[in-house]
Amino acid sequence: MNEIIGLFVAVLASLFSVVNPIGAVPVFLGMTANYTKRARNKTVLYTSIYFTAILLVFFFAGTLILSFFGISINAMRIAGGLVILSSGYGLLSSKFEDTRAISPEVTEEALHKQDISFSPLAMPLLSGPGSISLLISLSAERSEWLDKLVIAFVILATGLVVFLILRSAPYFNRVLGVAGMRALSRIMGFIVMAIAVQYIISGVVDLVKSLV
Repeated sequence: MNEIIGLFVAVLASLFSVVNPIGAVPVFLGMTANYTKRARNKTVLYTSIYFTAILLVFFFAGTLILSFFGISINAMRIAGGLVILSSGYGLLSSKFEDTRAISPEVTEEALHKQDISFSPLAMPLLSGPGSISLLISLSAERSEWLDKLVIAFVILATGLVVFLILRSAPYFNRVLGVAGMRALSRIMGFIVMAIAVQYIISGVVDLVKSLV
């Protein structure tokens, strides 16, 4: 039981840090500035559902993806670590939108779309390359179905957290303000970079061991 709880907490902390829904709050509010409260809440609901579905699909298809492209788990760890490292650096330097491919053109397009819940909110704003590579690596590492089930529950829990944070986005923006959001993003960026370095080290060490 302790191992299951430990796995749940560890994966939840890693996934939450990489997704960083708090950092997405200003972008979300900017894209839904003209929405009514009802329309914004509907967008939050669909965004959370799409986000959860995307991550579940990539997690359970992780081993198949690696096999299809002939990618080793160590290569995925190193590549994923580099992607997460870049994302963490972006958070540390207050460039959250750049790390999620949210350019001014994407933002402008979103302002004229009827439904932005799948794109660009669920992907790439929340479920980007960092979170997807993390889950594909975990899928390959954890062969036991109990472990996979625990991680699936983590994804569901993260989806719920995303829903609650985006639903409370106006409150977060009012309480924290721009300075508070940037401070939190920098803290999350440091944590994300640490996770990335750990993944890169694990991949390199295991790769060297396999070669030796």
